[in-house]
Amino acid sequence: MRNDKKDKNVDPSANQNRINEGTTITGDIESKGFFRIDGKIKGNVTTPNKVVIGKNGLIDGTLTCDNADIEGTFTGKLQIKELLSLRTTAVINGEVKVGKLSIEPGATFNGTCEMGSGVKSLNSNGKKERTA
Repeated sequence: MRNDKKDKNVDPSANQNRINEGTTITGDIESKGFFRIDGKIKGNVTTPNKVVIGKNGLIDGTLTCDNADIEGTFTGKLQIKELLSLRTTAVINGEVKVGKLSIEPGATFNGTCEMGSGVKSLNSNGKKERTA
C-alpha cells in the first residue's frame, strides 16, 4: 500500500537535481528543485531555485533561475533574479541579466550585462539619476 500523505508533504524545491560529469543532455529542463551541473547541457534550464555549474560543467542555452554559482562554462543567455556568482574558473559568453553580480579575479566574462534596479541613464545635465 502506498502512503499518499507522505508524497503530498514533500517540498519539490528541497530536492537536488544533479547532472554528473560525462553526461550530455540535449533539450530543455524545467524543475522546482536545486541543480548541480557537472556535465553538459545543450538547451534551456529553468528553476525557481539555485543552479551551480561545477568546474567541468557546461550550459549552452538559456539559464533562468533565482541564484547561480558558476565555476564552469556558460554560453548563451543568463537570467538570474537575484545573485550571480562567477568563480575564478568561470567562463561566460553571452547576455546576462541579473539582480546582483559577483565576479572573482580570474573569471572570464565576454558579453553584455544588465543589472536590476539602481542607476538610470544620464539625464540632460550629465548627472546620474538614482532610483529608490
